[in-house]
Amino acid sequence: MRIFLTGCKGQLGRALIQVLAEETLAGCDLPELDITDREAIRRAILTFRPDVVVHAAAWTDVDGCAREPERAFRVNALGTQNVALACAEAGAAMLYISTNEVFDGTATEPYREWDPIHPINPYGRSKAAGEWFVSHLLTRFYIVRTAWLYAPGGRNFPHRILQLAEERGTLRVVTDEISNPTYAPDLALAIAALLRTNAYGIYHLTNSGYCSRYDFARAILRLVGREHILVEPITLDQFRRDSTPPRFAPLANTAAAALGIVLRPWEEALAEFLRGG
Repeated sequence: MRIFLTGCKGQLGRALIQVLAEETLAGCDLPELDITDREAIRRAILTFRPDVVVHAAAWTDVDGCAREPERAFRVNALGTQNVALACAEAGAAMLYISTNEVFDGTATEPYREWDPIHPINPYGRSKAAGEWFVSHLLTRFYIVRTAWLYAPGGRNFPHRILQLAEERGTLRVVTDEISNPTYAPDLALAIAALLRTNAYGIYHLTNSGYCSRYDFARAILRLVGREHILVEPITLDQFRRDSTPPRFAPLANTAAAALGIVLRPWEEALAEFLRGG
């Protein structure tokens, strides 16, 4: 399979390169190629002639997106439009990485793939717009929503918790933001399996189970033998930030599970990550 990967230097991109090593791969990322440059991404995709484009490139700084919503839309929505148009011209399928933040967080149970989306912040709205372009410009596509992604070597929640624990000795973490911690190598394996099915559609791929940010932080500290560190439970109303995250937005894997694609529990994946991957 010929696979073109955008965002190849990111957390998920690096994991995908390892998992897809036996395929014929090409990739792009900043600064060499910017997906907001329509002609540049078109030329790169048409030159490579992929069977499928995995579009993992995005501006994922959620608070940054809140401060600069026009940039968020330019990268995450119009950049995705550029990739989708190039796929259409090249006759390639597309797999688009989306997010649990396309939901508003008012549900009482995990979101299914067919639930109506209703983003409440600029990041979520920009990613939802990307979903719209993919689903309206192409007939062969996968939309893969995930949540709370982390990987070795990236800027992510586990690294931040360990850094703050070292610097401050105590932590304050919210109890009312809830979703699925997801280990990028596990997500990459699931995406590789999905690509082999040709079963196009919308999928929720996260590690199984869900928790609050507070419980996630406590698990991180416990697994590295630092459970003595005080973690003060607070609410989102007490935590000042630029973006407003959905409060309860775990994803339920229904569609991929029907194909036999299920990720292991988040606790097991976190333990492996903290052992060094």
